[in-house]
Amino acid sequence: MHNIWNIVKLDFSLVQPYLKTICFTMLLPVLFTAVNRSLFTGISFAMCFIAMTAGYPFSVMEKNDMDMLYGMLPIRQKELVIGRYFFVIGTGVIALAFSLLIHPVILMFLGESLSTSDLITAAATGIILFTLYTVFQLPGYYKFGSIKGRVFMYLPVAGYLILLFLSAKFPVQVTVWRLFSKYPTSVLIIVSVLILIGLYACSIAASIRILNRKK
Repeated sequence: MHNIWNIVKLDFSLVQPYLKTICFTMLLPVLFTAVNRSLFTGISFAMCFIAMTAGYPFSVMEKNDMDMLYGMLPIRQKELVIGRYFFVIGTGVIALAFSLLIHPVILMFLGESLSTSDLITAAATGIILFTLYTVFQLPGYYKFGSIKGRVFMYLPVAGYLILLFLSAKFPVQVTVWRLFSKYPTSVLIIVSVLILIGLYACSIAASIRILNRKK
């Protein structure tokens, strides 16, 4: 675990030049929420944007030819991959926490009322979207790199546009809330956590396999 934490800190140092961009990325969805008066679309937009930054560590490594440096570290490939995933998931958690704190305040300041269902559906949708984006993005970056795999950076955009289309055609927000209110909270939390762990476990295994094949 110590090695994994060191990789997380190393990845953080790699993206420091992008911190201003990432912070700006978090402010844009706030404006989007204020204009559209919708917590659901605002949180979804925020998780789309933060997921697009998942490729930053790969980009810095590739531009500075740092693969050799990482290869010299006394750390196994498995730990390198898990550390990178922890870093990306950490950015998602921070972005979601920031959004759930700031966006509702903005909406209430504008006179909009928010219910418990609004908060739950927004948070649940944000987590689901971020997970779906990153479990496909990261293996793609490991396979093709940040330059050749640039298309993976736009997966969140495509996913968000699909969500907007579905929201216009179907009551997506209502459907999500009905799903979450239909079953006991404890059961939903356990099932959701198991699904998320399963998705990331499969994604991590795929990324490790890709790296091992490149040796």
